[in-house]
Amino acid sequence: MRFGLILGDQLHHQLATLKVLDRTQDVILMAEVVEEATYVAHHPQKIALIFSAMRHFAKALKADGWRVRYHAFESGSPIRSLLDFVQSQQQLFPVTELVVTHCGEYRLQQQIEQHWSQRLQLPVQCLNDDRFFCSLEQFRHFASRYQTLRMEYFYREMRKQTGYLMLGQQPIGQQWNYDSANRKAWSGSPPLPPQLNFERDQIDVDVFALVEREFCQHSGSLANFRWATTRSNAKRVLEHFITHSLPYFGDYQDAMAQGTDTLFHSLLSPYLNCGLLLPKEVCDAAEAAYYAGHAPLNAVEGFIRQILGWREYVRGIYWLYMPEYANRNALQHSSPLPQFYWTGHTQMNCMAECFRNTFQNAYAHHIQRLMITGNFALLSGVDPQQISEWYLAVYADAYEWVELPNTLGMVMHADGGLMASKPYAASGNYIHKMSDYCKHCTYNVKTRTEPDSCPFNSLYWYFMIRHEAIFRTHPRMGMIYRQLDKLKDRQQIITHAQQLLSRIDEL
Repeated sequence: MRFGLILGDQLHHQLATLKVLDRTQDVILMAEVVEEATYVAHHPQKIALIFSAMRHFAKALKADGWRVRYHAFESGSPIRSLLDFVQSQQQLFPVTELVVTHCGEYRLQQQIEQHWSQRLQLPVQCLNDDRFFCSLEQFRHFASRYQTLRMEYFYREMRKQTGYLMLGQQPIGQQWNYDSANRKAWSGSPPLPPQLNFERDQIDVDVFALVEREFCQHSGSLANFRWATTRSNAKRVLEHFITHSLPYFGDYQDAMAQGTDTLFHSLLSPYLNCGLLLPKEVCDAAEAAYYAGHAPLNAVEGFIRQILGWREYVRGIYWLYMPEYANRNALQHSSPLPQFYWTGHTQMNCMAECFRNTFQNAYAHHIQRLMITGNFALLSGVDPQQISEWYLAVYADAYEWVELPNTLGMVMHADGGLMASKPYAASGNYIHKMSDYCKHCTYNVKTRTEPDSCPFNSLYWYFMIRHEAIFRTHPRMGMIYRQLDKLKDRQQIITHAQQLLSRIDEL
């Protein structure tokens, strides 16, 4: 008899573990444990989504004839970790081997590989996670052939490998990337898609009560929980996106608008990352919409690029460079994370809007994360480890393998340009161009050094001044420094920015 341990981000019947086990003889183990639920202050909706999805998946496995041993969360239980749970089940079954699929976090994977076999006095078989398009071995081979690991190179190889939007070895439309066509601001038209809601069963109700009781001190609210917690409902989310949002996703994927939480985004990442959906079925559905004439090429290519390109790429980066990657801090930033990242209370309207969305929905789309909350953390010199912990905690789709490279590499430029050739730094002008946030704000986006000037403006130029030795000779940043050289108020910018940073929690 073998045990198969299934984790909270592996909730799919095509999981490698299930492929090798025998449902007539082997036992599936699943557990909600204190160690995994509390190592960061996860958003209550994130915990509720994972716990409910796990319980629904366990129920489905039992219906398929599997023997399942499930440990529901108990804060006072002596079972604190996944290893504790496996050991407790060893007392009940004559187990000969533990089978697991490679997990999504270096911390846990190292525990499994280095300690579990000895602690359990059992062989531990760790299987490759074949739900991804690119294996870790394949990514290492890709990395060995390039001096610069740009996502675009990787993405083109994956397009050729999978055949998505390809004619032979050439991309449909004779262009690999339509990102330049996907930067329209949204001003009310086309209309937003209808909201998709789900009926809640007793499993959901029980989990919500548990989370309200045990995790009420965490930032975020359960009140607006709208996530699917079953595979059938996750498939409904995919169908809803393809039908209502994909046709406009490309044009408006970088847009932001006051009071709108999701615009035309898919909301599929939580289901991809916990296993309720597979990346292949999602990309297949998007490509089919293009061939059916339902969605334009720029929308479908942009969507597939996020999954086939970016998602697979950040996973490869994570496993290639961990554990050293987590401690990178190329810009030597060390400021504490401002308190408003946890409370949401700030006079900067763009930040307040992103925090509102975050705490109400455990969600913010990629531009809100990168160019608002992330951009501010970069410009104000926040410690990369502190902002990384925040992103990991507050979003329903945040698992370390995908969150850490996005934060350290894309948001904070802390990896020294490994992932992004230049920092994603921007002044208030970018926010003004891509949203209507500024017209609802008490700060003036048009000025730099006045008492009511948008903080992003002086902090942007102060960032460029502080890191001039690194970026002045950068081939993609020459125009920025030529602009800086023309500024007549350089000293006033420095003084104003320093004043802002000295009272950052009051902004």
